[in-house]
Amino acid sequence: MPEQALVLLSGGQDSTTALVWAALKFDEVHTIGFNYGQKHRVELTCRDDILIKLRREYTNITSDTMVFIDPLTLQPTAHNDRGLPSTFIPGRNLLFLSYAAAFAYNRNIRNIVLGVCETDYSGYPDCRDDTIKAMQVALNLGLESRFVLHTPLMNVDKKWTWEMAHQLGGDRLVDLIIDETHTCYEGIRHIRHLWGAGCGACAACVLRANGFDEWRQAWGRR
Repeated sequence: MPEQALVLLSGGQDSTTALVWAALKFDEVHTIGFNYGQKHRVELTCRDDILIKLRREYTNITSDTMVFIDPLTLQPTAHNDRGLPSTFIPGRNLLFLSYAAAFAYNRNIRNIVLGVCETDYSGYPDCRDDTIKAMQVALNLGLESRFVLHTPLMNVDKKWTWEMAHQLGGDRLVDLIIDETHTCYEGIRHIRHLWGAGCGACAACVLRANGFDEWRQAWGRR
């Protein structure tokens, strides 16, 4: 049987990089996305374009599924007394993984891939390695399965995420990430930068921009 994987694809830089990583590692790759009324839901349009372009090169990227979740279920935190940014949505990744595992279970997919990273994301608790490992245990117990949750970006910063993309797919993949992926929390696509589209001021844009500059300086790219 071919080794299959399910990739949580948002339309952002990290999940796109994780998708290509999976396409090079597994025989057959499926994708799943989530529409939960996010402010930056332009990322969902971006992910469609990303899939169209990547499938031309990685023919083992096959089916895609979109899950619609009540927008009232997932909302940014109204409290910041724990030092978390206002963009933190409590339990979002836990819910996504539960949906993904149920989907994978019914299709005999053992590998689930997501682009979370504990290095860059302001200490979001549901992006931490300990959380993902705990979810793997919980899902395997709850579904009596042997899922493996893969997080290829978990321990790298944004500079290394850019370099990983270059190592995986060269300039062509870097260009696709710049042109097609979406990071900006404000949903801005009409303002263009060397690193891609975005407002340039939100936390996600700053992180992406700084990582791009550090990557260029470290490896002499571009």
